[in-house]
Amino acid sequence: MTKQTNKSRREFMKTAGIVSAGVLAMTPVVHAAGSDVIKVGLIGCGNRGMGALLDRIKVGDAIQVVALGDLDQTKAAKGMESLSTSEEAKGKVDLSSDRLFGGFDSYKKVTELADAVLIASPAGFHPDHYLHAVEQGKHVFVEKPLCVDAEGYRRCMKANKIADEKSLTVCIGFQRRHEAKYLEWMSRIHAGAVGDVVATRMMWNGGSSPSRGGRADGESELTFQIRRWYVFNWLCGDHIVEQHCHSLDVGNWIHGKGDPLAHPVSCVGHGGRQVRKAPRFPGASGGNIFDHHYVEYRFADDSVMHSTCRQIPNCWNKVIEIVAGTKGHAEIGSWEGCWIHPAGGERWNYQGNRDKSPYVLEHIAQSDAMRKGERLHDGWHAATSSMTAVMGRTATYSGQEIKWDEIIAKGKTLFPYDKELTLDTPPPITIGEDGTYEHVVAIPGEYDPFDKT
Repeated sequence: MTKQTNKSRREFMKTAGIVSAGVLAMTPVVHAAGSDVIKVGLIGCGNRGMGALLDRIKVGDAIQVVALGDLDQTKAAKGMESLSTSEEAKGKVDLSSDRLFGGFDSYKKVTELADAVLIASPAGFHPDHYLHAVEQGKHVFVEKPLCVDAEGYRRCMKANKIADEKSLTVCIGFQRRHEAKYLEWMSRIHAGAVGDVVATRMMWNGGSSPSRGGRADGESELTFQIRRWYVFNWLCGDHIVEQHCHSLDVGNWIHGKGDPLAHPVSCVGHGGRQVRKAPRFPGASGGNIFDHHYVEYRFADDSVMHSTCRQIPNCWNKVIEIVAGTKGHAEIGSWEGCWIHPAGGERWNYQGNRDKSPYVLEHIAQSDAMRKGERLHDGWHAATSSMTAVMGRTATYSGQEIKWDEIIAKGKTLFPYDKELTLDTPPPITIGEDGTYEHVVAIPGEYDPFDKT
């Protein structure tokens, strides 16, 4: 995407009706007693949460980590212990046992103490954690995806508007949007390097997700599913949402020419469970998600995005984004090359800087925006791309053509947003008598894609 000027960004935001003119200028971050130290809190202390926190620390600016929260408070305690032995975290941590929180309301306690909140809870919780943080006036970093269903999308769009009204920075874990390689490649695509985009191919084909262990003695069904959140669609959205959303975000970026609200208008697809089930995946380890999806998305200009994602071991793997235009082709990938080949012209290969991790660059972008009083709001494209993935999942689950406006209005709700959860709350899906979740796996042709009204 080409880097927008302040003027062009203002014009777009006004035209889109996303923000009012009164919130287009931000005030640089200054805290108590004129300090420029940003107090940071983490919600979700698993591997990705602690990884995101360390990436934030690597920015090197003045911060203090002041609170950690997780459903399992022992994870917060382990997080504090790991920070205490980290050379990079020295001088940037101000934690004590009374600021380590557990339970379903731990996100509220972390948010209260922080200026900027890092949210890395399971994806189903993201909409409410994000909405609460901006309602409290906090800057937010949220891991992708932003939502797992239509109701979550609607909540995220509400949060996006509040963030703009309060001039808050919002950074989402779609790190490609802050990576120099992608930014330069995208600017050339949008400038016409391959002509008009006719079709794209978005691929995330890889092995299976890691196992998170069996059921612990005395563990409630809800706790078990949350601990193994990656294989339950009400928590992860299925891997097309949790993982492949990265590729779909790039696709929307390409087809939308930088419009953060760009999305397909319809899609069709198919998918299923070839190996992620008993007996190959013993007991409940396969959850209720698919292990492969193919979706064909169509945009308003009749350009097409072909999306494939697979989590099956011992197969051909590829994670890449490919563009076919009227005047050439292009490819890019996080672990692949980056090139553009105009028809009849000289091939361009990216030769720029690759020194900094994109997982750090996204935090640098947010820190700079906060400190300089500049706008940064990834929430619009992140919610749209997350919902694009939900739309695709709905097509593969149902076997039906899915249209954007219809799925936004009445798409099936997976997460229990309005239920006050406790450790003994029955989860939205139950385990079968055979010890598996096969009875709640979607069957194309039978799965109803919409909530009953």
